[in-house]
Amino acid sequence: MSIEIGSKAPAFALKDDAGATVKLSEFAGRWVVLYFYPRADTPGCTKEACEFTAAIRAFEGMDADVVGVSPDASPALAKFRAKYGLKVRLLGDPGKETLAAYDAWGTKKLYGKEVVGVKRSTVIVDPNGRVAHHWKSVKAAGHAAFVQAKLTELRAGK
Repeated sequence: MSIEIGSKAPAFALKDDAGATVKLSEFAGRWVVLYFYPRADTPGCTKEACEFTAAIRAFEGMDADVVGVSPDASPALAKFRAKYGLKVRLLGDPGKETLAAYDAWGTKKLYGKEVVGVKRSTVIVDPNGRVAHHWKSVKAAGHAAFVQAKLTELRAGK
């Protein structure tokens, strides 16, 4: 599946770290930063989640919600949130349907080998539910700052 700028963002209904169901439609009228990561409490995923948490006030000031999605189940997400004091919303997709719909699940290169897994990526969804930007592959360190800069541009209509 391919995510196209301007297309309607794929709907989802996923469990958060507390076991509550969260739907994309709940974010209508706000910007949503959906970042996809391989697994809770691993070095790169922790770095990315902590950087988004450190910038959460800036994102809130831009009417944006930051949501991390991984194949983890709610208990693992709850432990991850508690261990690092994370302020971002964490959603689990053990069935990987949402990951696939956002082109964040599939074949990728890992240490020179092709493997199937989560592609670390990010999608910004605009207040109308449309894809405003898509990073198909990201490095965890420093990514939150890139997303913040892009969101500033998008909100300014650039």
